[in-house]
Amino acid sequence: MRIFTLLALLALLPWPAAAQQLPRTELSAGMYLIRAEVADNFVTRMQGLMHRPSMGANEGMLFVFDDADIQCMWMKNTLIPLSVAYLADDGSIVNVEDMKPQTEDSHCAKKPVRFALEMNLGWFASKGLKPGAKLRGLEKFKTPR
Repeated sequence: MRIFTLLALLALLPWPAAAQQLPRTELSAGMYLIRAEVADNFVTRMQGLMHRPSMGANEGMLFVFDDADIQCMWMKNTLIPLSVAYLADDGSIVNVEDMKPQTEDSHCAKKPVRFALEMNLGWFASKGLKPGAKLRGLEKFKTPR
């Protein structure tokens, strides 16, 4: 019951209140620099990019999960169209999915991953980034096994 109350309260938060608390990181994809907010715990992953009216051209959100699994995203309460790249531990793109705003359709990784990077719709395609392309900067999020 507590988790549902927490989720209901998160849905009511205005975007700026949630955004001020998230750390940022820089990633790179070839010559492209990405400034990403980091959602690395249950609460920040659930909030994601909900209620945000826009996002900068090379800005995004990096979702860091505790374990590799078939991760899925949806767009409930998300106002802007996004593309999500699911990333292997070595930074290689597993698959990219385009997502429509305010839908509850599931968009899933094609194999177990610990990372997902959301960018504005079409960002990966416009840069020619397809499965197999590598992003740098995830090394700091690796967990010892």
